[in-house]
Amino acid sequence: MTETNEILRIAAKGDGVTADGRHVPFAAPGDVLQADGTLEPGPHRAQPPCRHFGTCGGCQLQHCDSQAIARYVGERVAFAAQGQGVAIGEMLAPHLSPPRSRRRCTLHAASAGGKPLLGFRQAGSHRIVDMRECHILRPELFALVPPLRTLLAARKERLSAKIELTLTDQGVDCAIAGLAVEGLAATEAMLAFAQQNGLARLTLDHGYGPEPVWEPEPVTVSPAGVPVGFPSGGFLQATADGEKALTQIAGDWLSGARFVADLFSGLGTFAFALSRESKVLAVEAARDAHLACKSAAARTGGAVHAMHRDLFRNPLQPEELNRFDAVLLDPPRAGAREQVARLAESTVPRIVYVSCNPASWARDAARLVAAGYRLEAAKPVGQFVWSTHVELASLFVRERG
Repeated sequence: MTETNEILRIAAKGDGVTADGRHVPFAAPGDVLQADGTLEPGPHRAQPPCRHFGTCGGCQLQHCDSQAIARYVGERVAFAAQGQGVAIGEMLAPHLSPPRSRRRCTLHAASAGGKPLLGFRQAGSHRIVDMRECHILRPELFALVPPLRTLLAARKERLSAKIELTLTDQGVDCAIAGLAVEGLAATEAMLAFAQQNGLARLTLDHGYGPEPVWEPEPVTVSPAGVPVGFPSGGFLQATADGEKALTQIAGDWLSGARFVADLFSGLGTFAFALSRESKVLAVEAARDAHLACKSAAARTGGAVHAMHRDLFRNPLQPEELNRFDAVLLDPPRAGAREQVARLAESTVPRIVYVSCNPASWARDAARLVAAGYRLEAAKPVGQFVWSTHVELASLFVRERG
């Protein structure tokens, strides 16, 4: 046995990596790879709590303890920055959301042997793992799985549906796509399902967009305690715990800023949190999210102003950006290449960049650093417990010339 057989770290997709670069599935740091390919458990190996682990694509790291996962989350950010030649001034301790805290999910349903399968897909496959337990979802979401399975079992046609569940202020928002509901009996069955399970809303999408069929009262979510109308399929941070961690660090970093631009603002998650001590311009391209934010902003006394603008095609220009004391941006996974290019030309003193993709974030970070910004700090966040999905918040400060 040689020292190169020890698993040193977890790679980006969840495999363990030895000192000589071998990738070993389901290996934890400290495990030792034996000559016959088996693993001798190390100090950071954990007993996976879920029977589906290893087949279900929802989790990749249940075999690792929290210390190993926290290290992995931090290294994903550190290695991404290092790969772009960007130095992080202070790497803050990673934040991990707890089990059973995820408040939104997309499940898939299909027929198999005359019975419905309902759950997440297998990793790298279209096959569905028939979910019988789940340790990542909020209990309110998982409680709907058995009644959904019963509802689907009553269908005569072959199934191929997608079901989005989101926990809102009023309860669970259930959006079903790809399920034909025709005739009075089928409609009544859907309404009975919604009523019996206390749904906040039930929407059906037959290929023309979601149509509400049950919504006793308007559905909202409440970032920073401000009720905001929630469009079906709208974006929401995966956990309330992770949202709190991200908004709190952003607020700390931007404390004292009088005027802040929140770019890719969505429903106003950061805008409403920052509005406690700042005037905030919330800029968003998705019309439903923009209108929901605008309506809620009207009730905040003018602290938030919502603007509808596509920042990919029409980014804020340097002369517009320079009016602000700080900018926060939280773009999609692809990053914000054009808007970052304009930020690099600006004189904005502070930028908080929140990202769900360390790779695109690091590319954009390199652009800002090359333009004279210093990456003062980064805060890794693992909202998707036991998964390889990593988010982060980062602070850039304009160097004084």
